[in-house]
Amino acid sequence: MKTYLFLCYTFFCLNSLVFAQKTTHVDICIYGATSAGVVAAYTASKAGKSVLLVDPGARLGGLSSGGLGMTDIGNKFVVRGVALDFYRKIGKHYNSFEQWIFEPKVAEQVFLGYMKTCDAMSLLKNRLIDVEKEGPTIRRANFTNDAGTITSVEATVFLDCTYEGDLLAAAGASYHVGREANSVYGETINGVQLLDGHQFPDGIDPYVEKGNPNSGLLWGIRAGQVEPQGTGDAKVQAYNYRITLTNVPENRVPITEPDNYDPTRYELLKRQKEVQPWKGLNDVFIWSLMPNGKTDINNRNGFSTDMIGMNWDYPEANHERRKEIIKAHEEYTKGLLYFVGHDPAVPAFIREQMLEWGYPKDEYTDNNHWSPQLYIREARRLVGELVMTQHHCQGREVVTDEVGYAAYTMDSHNCDRVVVNGMVKNEGNVEVGGFPPFPISYRAIVPKREEVSNLIVPVCLSASHIAFGSIRMEPVFMVLGQSGAVAACLAVDKQVAVQDIHADDIRATLAQNPKADNRPADILIHVSQKDQVSLDGTWTKGTGKGYGMSYMETAGDGTAAKAVFHLPSTTGAGRYMLYSYFPKTKDSADGYTVHVFNGKEKKQVYLDLANVEIKGQTSSTWVPVGEFTLAEGKTKPYVEINQAEAKGTVAANAILLVPVDDQKH
Repeated sequence: MKTYLFLCYTFFCLNSLVFAQKTTHVDICIYGATSAGVVAAYTASKAGKSVLLVDPGARLGGLSSGGLGMTDIGNKFVVRGVALDFYRKIGKHYNSFEQWIFEPKVAEQVFLGYMKTCDAMSLLKNRLIDVEKEGPTIRRANFTNDAGTITSVEATVFLDCTYEGDLLAAAGASYHVGREANSVYGETINGVQLLDGHQFPDGIDPYVEKGNPNSGLLWGIRAGQVEPQGTGDAKVQAYNYRITLTNVPENRVPITEPDNYDPTRYELLKRQKEVQPWKGLNDVFIWSLMPNGKTDINNRNGFSTDMIGMNWDYPEANHERRKEIIKAHEEYTKGLLYFVGHDPAVPAFIREQMLEWGYPKDEYTDNNHWSPQLYIREARRLVGELVMTQHHCQGREVVTDEVGYAAYTMDSHNCDRVVVNGMVKNEGNVEVGGFPPFPISYRAIVPKREEVSNLIVPVCLSASHIAFGSIRMEPVFMVLGQSGAVAACLAVDKQVAVQDIHADDIRATLAQNPKADNRPADILIHVSQKDQVSLDGTWTKGTGKGYGMSYMETAGDGTAAKAVFHLPSTTGAGRYMLYSYFPKTKDSADGYTVHVFNGKEKKQVYLDLANVEIKGQTSSTWVPVGEFTLAEGKTKPYVEINQAEAKGTVAANAILLVPVDDQKH
């Protein structure tokens, strides 16, 4: 067994030297109060396990409460269980069904609510020191706070829900940092990728004195060559802040000059705008609007909020070095905002637009109205029992032990900024989509059996760089956090290694208790369920972004096409809110008729879709049909979507029944 050094922290108390150390015993210890960590803690606690959630910071929810309010989804089909409950609780706050665009403070309150309504304990402002093992089993993890108090946690199962993978590394699990060569897993878009996304236009001079290489490179450009396409390296895709600003005057704190402000850092932006003149703030920022006059600002084009190449040593850095990197990102980002609002090189009309915005008084009140969560897009990645790759994303390989799904584009931000043919270029941006939701293997969230037998890793899971680019979305992390918690509970009950837990048992638990607190499950029927859906008339595969792998649509063939969704026989009496999924396209009908038979009587509802508000980042949404009481009768209840008299395309995608009492929860 590896020998570990014990760090002893001392302090003076009443002029006496004493040791500040305590030991806590729990069934499950979770490191990382990210969205996945909170969901995992809630799930395990509701299952009756003793749980401790530990995090170096002071805020619950990670990036989901730290500025990323414009949720990256891909396909809402992948969002299930407590993750879906989270977005419905957000929706309840904004008087909608599900809400995918939200303010940071609202998300934080939802995460706090989960912790308040379960018995899980939390230990914030404590970071990992080391772990102690017996063979492949973690027996104890040791944490410390800034005062030097050490807390030793003994647990049966541990979960690493951090963005960095610190616990998995300390436990001796294999992991990778950076980009694998394409040759490692037979991929085509891993490794070095010099492409056109978020790129500088041709002709941007990289030198301090234009045309003079001897004058040195401008800030932010690396000296060195670009390796051949597909070459592996240790470079990490850029981090940034998802910036929350407001244009509401009474809630606005002015953007002032930050610490260590240096306008020369933004010389590349000035040169970029000489070639691509300013038109608006969206030239340089993805300026997404949130409720109540706020933003979720993200990176855009060649020079923006991504601090390219300045984070490469973050994944393996110690606590103090990480603080330096985080501080540098904060100063760079605040400096960029100040530059755009004040530098004379920026046109007056752009400066005026920028000065309409400021930091919100009602956000991050304990951190000077600035997010404490840097967007750690990627750090360590587990190399576990199975590695998810580009082949899984694109369906050439399909796992059968799934505990979650992903659906987002294979996405990597730029990793490097170099000189190519005398011009500055960014390298590493990849955005490849066009595939349906794909399953994520349970084996991808557990280490190799011989390395660690009681650790589950829902966030820094086992995936190649480019596959991780699709999986690494907050809703998916929450889903995997819940699946990981269920697996941990099963391992505690069975007293076995996590590798011995079967995905079938995890899925069965999730199906029986998807919301973790024994509330009734929704009734969801997808058009692909041939035993529950019958189609009459002419239907073809849908062309928009629907719910699930695919959907069907009809424009009519002279007869009234209809789709009948038969409710399962296990459905008992109860009051439900009925929704129909609407994948909006340019050819969509402005409305169509839905017939609902509840077991005793039939009701006809016309859905007016002309002004349906699409919320989220997919051109589709659930449309409410109405409240219905399902009754036992000779004929089973059903929902029929009817194309008769509709002008345009009608979709048959999915219907959803949510218990009315659940919507009040």
